[in-house]
Amino acid sequence: MATVAVFDITNNKVGDIDLNENIFGVEMNAGLLHQAVLMQLAAQRLGTHATKTRGFVRGGGRKPWKQKGTGRARSGSTRSPLWVGGGTVFGPHPRKYAFSMPRKQRRLAIKCALSDKVKSGDFIVLDSLTFDAPKTKQVVKLLSDFDAPKKNLFITADEAENVEKSARNIQGVKAINTNGLNVFDILNSDKLFITKDAITRIEEVFA
Repeated sequence: MATVAVFDITNNKVGDIDLNENIFGVEMNAGLLHQAVLMQLAAQRLGTHATKTRGFVRGGGRKPWKQKGTGRARSGSTRSPLWVGGGTVFGPHPRKYAFSMPRKQRRLAIKCALSDKVKSGDFIVLDSLTFDAPKTKQVVKLLSDFDAPKKNLFITADEAENVEKSARNIQGVKAINTNGLNVFDILNSDKLFITKDAITRIEEVFA
């Protein structure tokens, strides 16, 4: 088992914790991580883009001129794709970009992302993380004490409304709980702050 230090919110070491190697020490799989991130970003796409084919463009009900005898090319509608103001051929239409991955692959991707943070040393375990009220300056002080970079992720075991509200006004900082654990947020952070309770919850779920 890998052992990492446990800190309080003022960056004072208060103990150590052993991490489960089957969750926080798995081998990196870059292809799987790429697929997991792609799945998450694809699910966020609205897919509301739309163009009108000739059947949806207003007008063009009357035949512009007779079929024969004019010397001009035959034409049945002024809303043909060949005309200015006509319909669009093969244009985009509303669709869903979302796709799914097997559950085992999704979980393995999260394990790979967490293991990468542990290996790189950007995995900081906090004894606890609770605020009496939403105060952005509390998160600012915490990040300053740990000399943290711009992008940081806080993970708590349960929903911590005061922590989430305190972090959401800071650009590049995000707070989630274990129910919202995802690959993109983990990889998109420079440092990951996680509570001991959150580690216990993750080991219970992913074991």
